[in-house]
Amino acid sequence: MTKFSTPPNFIKSIIEEDLRNGKVKEVVTRFPPEPNGYLHIGHAKAIWINFATASEFGGRTNLRFDDTNPVKEDQEYVDSIKEDVKWLGYEWNEMRYASDYFEEMYNRAVMLIKKGKAYVDDQSAEEMREMRGTLTEPGTNSPYRDRSVEENLQLFEEMRAGKHPNGAKVLRAKIDMASPNINLRDPAIYRISHAHHHNTGDKWCIYPMYAFAHPIEDAIEGVTHSLCSLEFEDQRPFYDWVIAECEMESQPHQYEFGRLNLAQTVTSKRKLKLLVDEGHVDGWDDPRMPTISGLRRRGYTPEALRNFVYETGISKAYGEVDLQVLEHFIREDLKLKAPRTMAVLDPLKVVITNYPEGEVEWLEAENNVENPEMGNRQIPFSREIYIEREDFMENPPAKYFRLFPGNEVRLKHAYFIKCNEVIKDENGEVVEIHCTYDPETKSGTGFTGRKVKGTIHWVEATQAVPAEFRLYEPLVNEEAADAGEDADAPAKTFLDELNPNSLEIVHGFVEKNMMEAKPQDKFQFFRHGYFNVDTKFSKPGHPVFNRVVSLKSSFQLPKQG
Repeated sequence: MTKFSTPPNFIKSIIEEDLRNGKVKEVVTRFPPEPNGYLHIGHAKAIWINFATASEFGGRTNLRFDDTNPVKEDQEYVDSIKEDVKWLGYEWNEMRYASDYFEEMYNRAVMLIKKGKAYVDDQSAEEMREMRGTLTEPGTNSPYRDRSVEENLQLFEEMRAGKHPNGAKVLRAKIDMASPNINLRDPAIYRISHAHHHNTGDKWCIYPMYAFAHPIEDAIEGVTHSLCSLEFEDQRPFYDWVIAECEMESQPHQYEFGRLNLAQTVTSKRKLKLLVDEGHVDGWDDPRMPTISGLRRRGYTPEALRNFVYETGISKAYGEVDLQVLEHFIREDLKLKAPRTMAVLDPLKVVITNYPEGEVEWLEAENNVENPEMGNRQIPFSREIYIEREDFMENPPAKYFRLFPGNEVRLKHAYFIKCNEVIKDENGEVVEIHCTYDPETKSGTGFTGRKVKGTIHWVEATQAVPAEFRLYEPLVNEEAADAGEDADAPAKTFLDELNPNSLEIVHGFVEKNMMEAKPQDKFQFFRHGYFNVDTKFSKPGHPVFNRVVSLKSSFQLPKQG
């Protein structure tokens, strides 16, 4: 099994002390997703923290599905989560479900009732909210709070037997309605839900609330360090209350860390599901989505994501990470892995008038100048080629060093060419340019007769492979996300902040050798960036490329220490 690690952090210090003083003998963690959506970039950090922390200390990590709400859960989400965790490179010790423990949870709830620590409440959810109080005012006791143990046991059994409709009753913990921590004001621990469960079928019609189920699951599995994000900090007193009052033999402890927040990135599963359900994206794995499956389809690698979350570290502070940090790590990972090749995304035809008609020459090109072990490839060259439309200007500004009438440039891996004639259509649009080449200037021959200031890429026209290129921008407009709203204006919805230019589809050509490109093959296209062969829309002989990231950024990674 691969050994993972974390940088110095407060959780590591706690564990080292726990092992030193004998408080724990083996470190046991768990990654406990709710199967109500696909995992996103924030989960990548939570996965890493749990698996890497246990790995460092020779411990183990369980993958556990907190499937306590059948209305929102589905087997599709279970399968996707398992695939994502494996793809990231982690191996769980055991796979568990909260639903494996439903009978045990029910028995512990009965124990609470018998101890006078839980009661059945007939109030509606709205009534309970009204009586819950505020941050500055205590709550009010439910009129059903003093039911007898016998009545509560009977009603709870009736709830399990399906004798009451959804919402008619809940089981609440009896703690303190005046507690300054609202989470201890008699929280609901069981609700009625006549819904089919993906794992238990129709066996149950009452389900434990997450906050009640989670500590029991941890205790049953012998979790020593229950690691979760900072929004659960206020829940920790209830976590400890459940462990104590349910008389769990194992005594896990909860520790909170700052979650990963990525700029211009939506990580609310509710919002992500809305994007999918309303067709704003082509699925949970749309390359614009911040889901792990979307990042994978776009072309991100598990190594890049692991290095990224390592760099963000572990702390209790809330912070937002710039999107360019994530992009930095995929560039760093691909620069030695991805072969270089040429692609023309906005083609303009060039005819080399002094090159022999019908002749095809094969030129040698390195696959990755930074990684010579990747070797060389042969590329065709002939009288007709395609270049980028932006690499030609009829009336260029000063310091434009690419192709224009009378100017000479180098074709990457090939020859110098000089523009002599411009062909236009009836609308005055340039449709073709005619050039001549200098056969003495072939790349690799050591020609030193003269220099040119511009080098452009190209693709030989007769054997070029037609390709589709998908260019991405963030799903959410930075301006819209950051802009304050006028107090008199109607509130914006999440969908108002979507970037209408998040996807641009263009059609061009790639080198002949790309005909055999397979889904998930990755390349660096000269000047355009890193691209990945799409897994959904590519077909043999008709590749579709997702741009993973552009080549350069002005961002500089901060120095550690």
